[in-house]
Amino acid sequence: MYHQYFGLSEAPFSIAVNPRYLFMSARHRDALAHLLYGVGTGGGFILLTGEVGTGKTTINRCLLEQLPQDTDIAIILNPAMNALELLATACDELNIEYDTDNYTLKTLTDKLHAYLLANHARGRNTVLMIDEAQHLDFEVLEQIRLLTNLETNTRKLLQIILIGQPELVALLSRPELRQLNQRITARYNLEPLSLEETSAYIRHRLQVAGLPPGRVLFPAPVVRGIYRRTRGIPRLINVLCDRILMGAYGRNRMRADTAMLAVAAREVMGEDANLSGHRTRNSILATAAVVIVAVIAWYGLKDFLPESSSTPVAQQLIAPSVLAESNVSAAKPIEPPASELLAETSKPVESIPLEKEASWLLPPETGLARLWSLVSSMPIPADLCSGADTLPIACVEASAATWDELRDFGRPVVLQMITPERFGASVLLLGISASQAWVSADKGVESVALAGLGPLWTGRYNLLWRPPPGFKSPVALGDRSPVVAEIASLFAQLDGQESALARNQFNDALNERVIIFQRQHKLAADGVVGQRTLLKLNEQLGIDLTAAKARARLEQEGGGVVSR
Repeated sequence: MYHQYFGLSEAPFSIAVNPRYLFMSARHRDALAHLLYGVGTGGGFILLTGEVGTGKTTINRCLLEQLPQDTDIAIILNPAMNALELLATACDELNIEYDTDNYTLKTLTDKLHAYLLANHARGRNTVLMIDEAQHLDFEVLEQIRLLTNLETNTRKLLQIILIGQPELVALLSRPELRQLNQRITARYNLEPLSLEETSAYIRHRLQVAGLPPGRVLFPAPVVRGIYRRTRGIPRLINVLCDRILMGAYGRNRMRADTAMLAVAAREVMGEDANLSGHRTRNSILATAAVVIVAVIAWYGLKDFLPESSSTPVAQQLIAPSVLAESNVSAAKPIEPPASELLAETSKPVESIPLEKEASWLLPPETGLARLWSLVSSMPIPADLCSGADTLPIACVEASAATWDELRDFGRPVVLQMITPERFGASVLLLGISASQAWVSADKGVESVALAGLGPLWTGRYNLLWRPPPGFKSPVALGDRSPVVAEIASLFAQLDGQESALARNQFNDALNERVIIFQRQHKLAADGVVGQRTLLKLNEQLGIDLTAAKARARLEQEGGGVVSR
């Protein structure tokens, strides 16, 4: 196989879960810390969500290895069953005896309750882990909730871990499941890897597979292309890297290049893998030819058009499908000379066809640029959201399932949108009320119904914040770094204290203060200072721009709020 050709002992990018290839990014460590904290809190629900392929199974394996010896666990990998079947499966996993020919919900529940009481009397804990929990029906979730009703004065007797895709969060947000949602003691959404983590992930797997020191199979430009196409999802990284190495082997090359990346992406991810804006030479030439013809037609026909015509002729002559394929803007008139237009065809034009009344629906890059202009007077960096951690202002890209999650931030965010015509777009969100949202528009601020925004929102968003200097990953009890001193100083400012609780060592006093702060603001009270905790801390200290201040500034510039 190809791995021998590159001096490897085995294929490094298998999608099978191999403990030898375990790569724990800061995100994975943070997720594991949340789960371990939840297991040790004394019962209730723990929630772990993440997109397909982000490493939830890896976290599960690590959790199982680190559970205390006095813990009994039942694992349900296929939850596509009714409540009776699920209880029977849980009993089977825990080796609880019952009449397999004649059982009901009551008999199984009684058996399980008796087991939990006996286990507690022996000083043992019981954990029920359910994977792919987004497939659970309402009736099954309600039955699971009822299992946690058995408790002592100090703890619940059953700890339940729900693992699933992001839609599980939306499912649990339904009003009829609010009792279960309120019992979640720890929750974490596992985000994809950053660009830096993607590079480290690829190097790690190659080193484990025996890559000789000093050899580079994936140069930096190829790694960046892999990150763009896979969005940092480890499983997709494995599939794409494996195919790239196969292509290099077939061409007798000792390292990958961007041409191999493009071919591999088309083969394993389909034609849509090129959505990053890269076009082949033929596509560019074809686009240029179409646009030039349209411009010639414009200059030849514009004298015969009435002055009131509001649609550019070039836009009328080119079919929408051609515009979408060529990345040529359907929202702006095409009026430059043909020679200038031909010179520009090497630069993909990112734009969207927008209706005039939707002045709050912005091109994809405009929303973030407008937000940047509110927080900094400097030009917006080209690599702002690429995962670089050298900037004083950091970009967060994540997903949310409900408006409530965005409201809790209390700061302006950029929503990633898709228009009805399937073009990318963005919206700068400046606040949310019961049924309306304030958004940035061409002239000031507009009030838009959430019902109008919701169908266009992809669920992804960006926000900007100022992390403590040197902050790259969560810190917790026992950690030692200058970042700890920075965080302790922030809490001292919050409390109006002259001296901080800690210096470079994350001590017990700082840990207790963090937990109190997290409880006050309804965060996971685990003592781990991660992004969520720091965002809330910055909000309390007035370090970051709030949604209210951003809205007031734009209202002043635009002359008030326009309602739609």
